[in-house]
Amino acid sequence: MGQTQSKQSSVAEAVFAGGCFWCMESIFQPLEGVIEVLSGYTGGDTVDPTYEEVSTGTTGHFEAVLVRYDPERISYEELLDVFWRHIDPTDPGGQFYDRGSQYRTAVFYADDEQRELAEVSKQALDALEIFDEPIATLILPAQTFYPAEVYHQDFFLTNAAYFSAYSTGTGRMAFVDSAWAGYEDVSLFPDSHDRWWEAFVKPSEAALRELLTDLQYSVTQEKATERPFQNEYWDNHEAGIYVDIVSGEPLFSSLDKFDSGSGWPSFTQPIELGSIVTQEDTSLLIVRVEVRSRYADSHLGHVFRDGPEPTGLRYCINSAALRFVPKEEMAQAGYSEYLALFE
Repeated sequence: MGQTQSKQSSVAEAVFAGGCFWCMESIFQPLEGVIEVLSGYTGGDTVDPTYEEVSTGTTGHFEAVLVRYDPERISYEELLDVFWRHIDPTDPGGQFYDRGSQYRTAVFYADDEQRELAEVSKQALDALEIFDEPIATLILPAQTFYPAEVYHQDFFLTNAAYFSAYSTGTGRMAFVDSAWAGYEDVSLFPDSHDRWWEAFVKPSEAALRELLTDLQYSVTQEKATERPFQNEYWDNHEAGIYVDIVSGEPLFSSLDKFDSGSGWPSFTQPIELGSIVTQEDTSLLIVRVEVRSRYADSHLGHVFRDGPEPTGLRYCINSAALRFVPKEEMAQAGYSEYLALFE
């Protein structure tokens, strides 16, 4: 569980931890487009944990909910927006009355798209300066989701009176109402035509290590080079764009990609002027031109003057620094303005 379904399916999944899973059930279940909400446990090492085990705070698991939804009726962005508006994202030790590591807040992403959207929303929330303390909510890769015991499912409905008193008594609703007063209509996501990546704020080293694979981290942050012919995109021929694996900023188009014979993705030019940064690199005791992304400052690769016309350039780029967005997914992912390139 916890994995996004195929595009052919009308059901997708998202996993959130926001303190007591009863509270998370109550905010997601009523939403138009949400099909099912399961309370459960995730993020720890204990297999098939029980509520008694998780409640000790020693299993590493979070109390969480798995939300199954119809992406044609409600988007992942809308689910994120609802999530942020019903938690105290600055509390690293639990939520309101509920204390302990099992009550920490987190977004568990199933793929790069979910991770990117979660990061964008977190950065937008931080930029609003609603809260005086830093955002403590974690963004983590999805792990096995274990459904909680039957008596926990739909608890907010089957024990409505108790849950109402509990929800009020914890102070959660009062906090939410107070914190978001005046921000009710503010979106955490810019319009799809806006260049949301321009507001990117680079995460800490620790956060980057959580977000990236070892190879992605060593390439983008430590200027490593992946193996030729043994990387994801060197022979990719699909139509679409290549974006920075860290920030999502657009870098290159498949229209400018060519087979250089080098074993790495090669392009004749960036997707637009200013989308990349170049600087001198003498690390191999020869002068080369390093290519870096503008907003994430990721190491991408190098540019050489042995490419084909019309530019005569060869941007030799590591696949590990990139994420490919197919043309048919560009609008949904927020890259509508670049669809004109393919007309």
